[in-house]
Amino acid sequence: MTDFDLRVLPMRSLLLAAGCLAACLPALAGAWTESAAGLPPKPARLGLCAACHGETGMAQIPGAPNLAGQRLDYLRAALRHYRDGSRDVPLMRTAIGPVSDAELDELARWYSAQAPAAAGQP
Repeated sequence: MTDFDLRVLPMRSLLLAAGCLAACLPALAGAWTESAAGLPPKPARLGLCAACHGETGMAQIPGAPNLAGQRLDYLRAALRHYRDGSRDVPLMRTAIGPVSDAELDELARWYSAQAPAAAGQP
């Protein structure tokens, strides 16, 4: 039988836990910042939407509506109608492309949770 020093076990566990925590900190910090601000996680499909509507829902180009703070149910329905073609706007249908209901929901939640600009701001 081999001698085993039990005092080493807690130190190894502590070092392993500290290493795991250090490796996860960047991901945890991003999630904590968004959740602390009351925002849902940033959708994976946000990029193309943000090109016109802005990442925070404030339009980046003339003619694109601001989406920040719009009602969640309105955004869900509008995105679904654009995707399905019942709202006939070819640019939006092309931009949305084949997207799942879950992805539409993520986008609607994201934009509805954004704070709209105060009156008088562009």
